[in-house]
Amino acid sequence: MAQGSKYKVAFRRRREGKTDYAARGKLVDVDKSRLVVRISNANVIVQVINVGKNGDETVASAHSKELNKLGWLAGNKNTSAVYLTAYLCGKKALAAGVDYAVADIGLKSPIKGSKIFAAVKGAADAGLEVPYGESIVPSEDRINGEHIAEYAESLDDDELEKRFSQYLAKGLQPTDLPKHFEEIKNKIDEAEV
Repeated sequence: MAQGSKYKVAFRRRREGKTDYAARGKLVDVDKSRLVVRISNANVIVQVINVGKNGDETVASAHSKELNKLGWLAGNKNTSAVYLTAYLCGKKALAAGVDYAVADIGLKSPIKGSKIFAAVKGAADAGLEVPYGESIVPSEDRINGEHIAEYAESLDDDELEKRFSQYLAKGLQPTDLPKHFEEIKNKIDEAEV
């Protein structure tokens, strides 16, 4: 470890690689809410957060497990689930009086067409104003699962059972994913948030 009178130990969260304080400092603005997207190994959490006097205050939050309560049968962390979770969070944020937010992707790399930007598009489609470039969000067929349906159609029955066993166990045919996506999106629109 470095020594000397001018050596300064970095903050613990910076040493652990959990927080980039330079990026966070640019995002933290008293007048703007942040759309925070966090993707774990099994689920997705999308939150709208304001900066308060005593720290961050969560205004609206949606978890991908909430989609299961609405009848979602596919996975909880695929691109469609990320979009729908952000769509739900956007509806909740609008109900809470927030109409503008800046995307906060944390330590994730800003990769074109990634799940993070599917969440940004989901919140924007819900009516929340989130600035983003059209070129960076995933295409509509990736968001609603059409690419999965096309792939499933190209497989024979044995391969379909092998590759989509979890979908089939829940009672969802992978070829029906785009239709199922639209059903859940309509349920979010109809639900009183």
